[in-house]
Amino acid sequence: MKKSIFIVMMILLMGSSVLFAQGAKMSEPEVQTVKFWYHFDNPETALNPLIQKFEQENPGIKIDPERISWDVYNQKLLTAIAGGYPPDVAQVKLWWQPQLVEMGALLPLDDYIASWAGKDDVYDNVWELTRHSDGKQYYMPLQMVILYLYYRTDMFEELGLSLPTNREEFLDVAKKLTRDTDGDGVTDVYGFGIRGARGGHDWWGTFVLSSGAQFFDKNGKSGLTTKEAIAANQWFIDLYTKHKVSPPTTPSDGFKEIIANMSSGRTAMTIHHRGSAADLEAALGDKISATPVPQGKDGYWTSFGDEENAIFAATKAPDAAFKWVSFLAEAENNAIWQKSSGQVSINKSNASADADRFLKATTDSAEFAGVLPAHSGTAEFVEALWPALMQQAFAQQITSEQMMEKIEEHFSK
Repeated sequence: MKKSIFIVMMILLMGSSVLFAQGAKMSEPEVQTVKFWYHFDNPETALNPLIQKFEQENPGIKIDPERISWDVYNQKLLTAIAGGYPPDVAQVKLWWQPQLVEMGALLPLDDYIASWAGKDDVYDNVWELTRHSDGKQYYMPLQMVILYLYYRTDMFEELGLSLPTNREEFLDVAKKLTRDTDGDGVTDVYGFGIRGARGGHDWWGTFVLSSGAQFFDKNGKSGLTTKEAIAANQWFIDLYTKHKVSPPTTPSDGFKEIIANMSSGRTAMTIHHRGSAADLEAALGDKISATPVPQGKDGYWTSFGDEENAIFAATKAPDAAFKWVSFLAEAENNAIWQKSSGQVSINKSNASADADRFLKATTDSAEFAGVLPAHSGTAEFVEALWPALMQQAFAQQITSEQMMEKIEEHFSK
């Protein structure tokens, strides 16, 4: 009898042990993985520490980052969306938004943002610029990227030149800076480095969209093929073809080339943003500085070259994904990101009165910074159409009018 009781007690103890083990296993939090695509250049200095900090604060979430080369980023993202396997979160550009919304690829974030404690610390105009035309917020702000004019202070001082404030002064200065410095009969310094390859639409926009051209007027009609718009485009083309103030390699020059040319002294001015400041300052010290772009015939225009994060509708972990994008948008974490990226924080509380010359040029340009139209054709215009047409115009294979007609035709579809 005692033996039977003992056996029953052992069975009950074993059963309770199994149930306890199962209960413990069931109570363990399920780890959610957030796949994150980015094109940040220095993950060791900013992204990796931020991931470590986030995962410590959110033990139930793991960030799986993948760095994608900028040259293939947009196409790879579109391919992944079309194939049904996008990341949970990706860095995105504003001009991609219409196409991504049209594809049904993005998760609306309005409900998340409404209850997010950090929303009021993001600049109001950033929310306005990133809101889609349907009134919804699909993007979570990450950083502000505003373009300005870089210039070689030593070359300006050598020639006794003043900073150009308008188109005419700019052309005059660019001509004077273009010269043969060693007397061998070959030009070795050019006044202005134009990005003729992909991404150069911002250089074009600075002079063309400020001098008569507009994608759409207030009535929704194209303003790209007016006499003023065609003339403004011709003025830009002439910088390379007629005045030759930009290097012979201009049609194929991309980001690396325009920055390398400034660092080496091959060019005296170019347009870019604060992300290049650290490298240029390391190479040139106080020989490099920045100022807002020159005024066109109708005012100023420079690119609000934004960076945001988007959550994709296909994600199986939307709550975890929002925790990650909102974490990156919080002031303390955003400041860490910007310290390495060289860009401007989206947070009011990160504004500094001790702005360096590059940050000052950025903030001085913020008032007239503009964005490309919220149109489903904008992404293709930036990624493929503009570079192809600009290179043809520089090669004088098409006229200014033909180039603008092609752009108008693209946006009228």
